[in-house]
Amino acid sequence: MNVINNKWIGQSTIRPDGADKVTGRASYSADTTMPGMIWGKVLRSPHAHARIVSIDTSRAEALPGVKAVVTHKDIVDFPLDKSVMLGIQDMRWMCRNVMAREKALFHGHPIAAVAAMSERIAAEACRLIEVEYEVLPHVIEIEDAIKPDAPILHDFVSFEGRPSNIAGKLEHKLGEVEAGFAAADVVIERSFTTRPVHQGYIEPHSCLVSVVDGKATIWSSSQGQFMVRAMTSLLTGIPQSDIRAIPAEIGGGFGGKTIIYLEPVATILAKKTGRPVKMVMSREEVMRATGPTSGSMSTVKIGAKKDGTIVAAQGTFYLQAGGLPGSPIRGAAGCAFAPYNIPNVLSTGFDVVSNRSKVAAYRAPGAPIGAYAVECVLDEVAEALKMDPLALRLKNAARQGTKAAHGPVYPVIGFVETIEAAMAHPHSQAPLGKHQGRGVASGFWFNAGGESSAQVNVTEDGNVVVTTGHPDIGGSRASIANITAELLGIDYKRVSVLIGDTATIGYSNLTGGSRVLFASAMVVTQSTEKVIKTLCERAAKIWKIDPEAVVWEDGEAKPAGENAGKFPGLSLAQIAAKASETGGPIGAGVQQNTQGAEGGFATHVCDVEVDVDLGIVRVLRYTSFQDVGRAVHPAYVEGQMQGGAAQGIGWALSEEYLYDKNGKVDNASFLDYRMPVCSDLPMLDAVMIEVPNPKHPQGVRGVGEVPLVPPLAAVANAVANALGKRFYSLPMSPPRVLEVLDGA
Repeated sequence: MNVINNKWIGQSTIRPDGADKVTGRASYSADTTMPGMIWGKVLRSPHAHARIVSIDTSRAEALPGVKAVVTHKDIVDFPLDKSVMLGIQDMRWMCRNVMAREKALFHGHPIAAVAAMSERIAAEACRLIEVEYEVLPHVIEIEDAIKPDAPILHDFVSFEGRPSNIAGKLEHKLGEVEAGFAAADVVIERSFTTRPVHQGYIEPHSCLVSVVDGKATIWSSSQGQFMVRAMTSLLTGIPQSDIRAIPAEIGGGFGGKTIIYLEPVATILAKKTGRPVKMVMSREEVMRATGPTSGSMSTVKIGAKKDGTIVAAQGTFYLQAGGLPGSPIRGAAGCAFAPYNIPNVLSTGFDVVSNRSKVAAYRAPGAPIGAYAVECVLDEVAEALKMDPLALRLKNAARQGTKAAHGPVYPVIGFVETIEAAMAHPHSQAPLGKHQGRGVASGFWFNAGGESSAQVNVTEDGNVVVTTGHPDIGGSRASIANITAELLGIDYKRVSVLIGDTATIGYSNLTGGSRVLFASAMVVTQSTEKVIKTLCERAAKIWKIDPEAVVWEDGEAKPAGENAGKFPGLSLAQIAAKASETGGPIGAGVQQNTQGAEGGFATHVCDVEVDVDLGIVRVLRYTSFQDVGRAVHPAYVEGQMQGGAAQGIGWALSEEYLYDKNGKVDNASFLDYRMPVCSDLPMLDAVMIEVPNPKHPQGVRGVGEVPLVPPLAAVANAVANALGKRFYSLPMSPPRVLEVLDGA
């Protein structure tokens, strides 16, 4: 299809889940109840690092009302000598994250769990479990974790032949970086740090699990019911065919719900008790024991010619993994230099374990960290060359045919257009006042395709029901309704879009990676095209003509020409009414490993004002420019762009995990963890640039993750422009701003 003159594609139609959510009718997993349901609670480690010597659950089991207790002995153990991958997750680490095995690796690490008749009894039983710990030295920060004398978290982790907390390394290389720097006229090298930040979803993790006759049913809010089924199967030993995972509405995820915490534990408790078990995390548990994204320590070096041509770039990115391996070094090392045409690049990521909760994905995982360092150094290069920062980016922008250090040669992309749009926008020319500054930054995210399934069915009254396998956290239902209505030529209100569970729809990969609309639109388009073919065949039967003589136009089957006959068009409803007479129900499904996803690019412009007496940075104006491919539902695309900017502003200015001397999170609540609220933000403007992806029927590119990549650097560059002084650590909170100002 991939055309602009559409009726529904490109319209901000009413979202199908909107009314239920604003009226409170929407059902989340914590709303789910069952007769005979009991409650599960988790006992968590009070230590940041401790060997578990023994666990005595006898007193807890003897408490009236307690029905079962679970420890690591009930979770499948995956030996350390061989990885068992499920997507990007290694089950060796997942089994130890869900329930501590040899050691408690962070404050809040699950040690045991209890199922009881009430939450109060379950909590009391947790307190009765006796755990003997051998407390060990802990390490929280990267710089401490990589010291030669650092406490080593894992005996099985080594680096360069020695025990280490560096659990992995990833390197991307293009050209000869040393020769490139030798040819440069200007070389700037800087080091940066960022702090761990949480995804901040409003809904805490929760689930309800019932096990009857060995078959488990799981109700939970996640970014992938098939992921829930597969991980729960691996960690409990129950075959996937005996697990049904049903997705509830999801109150935010941003990548943080692409793994599981409670589901395997609740499943084992339900199996032991023969009762449905419900578990709901408190906000404090979410903050202490679920994945924030990594903190980081990075060094970036960029060399350029006098005319602004960048000839060499090198980046070294150390990312915190938490207590178990798996930080997003791929995003940091792969995306950092990806927006630019640089002939000589060396980009290296290091995965560092420390006594923090295991990190989870957060919207373009790793990429904002890499972009922060690169985009700040680019501004310093522009300053040294006396070039406009946007002009420097435009001169070196990746285009069709550019070879990226992480591997691909770019096809049709719209990065140049984002810079040109930013340069031409009134925001870039607006005057600034005292202590005000303007910053720019660009960013890239890979985007993805992957496995998706869809089923399109025509109802007896001539409406349409579409079922896909992806939880909707970014507007996929509204967008799929637009696409289906466009293809069928009917009103979008006649299309219902449902999210199937693992028993009702074919396998579909996670909602993540900016893949869902790209992938689901492909399988929905193919399913709908099959339905249209069937509709034409049914019309041909009614008219008693050849199916090839029928076309589908404007929501009707019509004769292809005068030679086919002069029949009045048959609507969807008319054909559906005769379905039983012409062959039966009308529907079609497609399952496919979708290909052809292309990366996304964005450029952001940010204005700030700094209160030099209080150290407060206020964002005055913010505009995002992004190649969105094709905006199937513009309001949702705009919302994605605004949401990423808001989260990035929080990351840049206020959000961070604070630890006390014992390795305990000191701000594990929304009262103390400082996410931006409405009063902290200006109106966030979004400029959508449509450069359709030629490999997709509607031209779709993923849009959900790119918006979080540029903001850290855009805000930092704006503060530097306002004060004439640079900050090399985030967040730029008032105490840090005053420290830099006072140090001057």
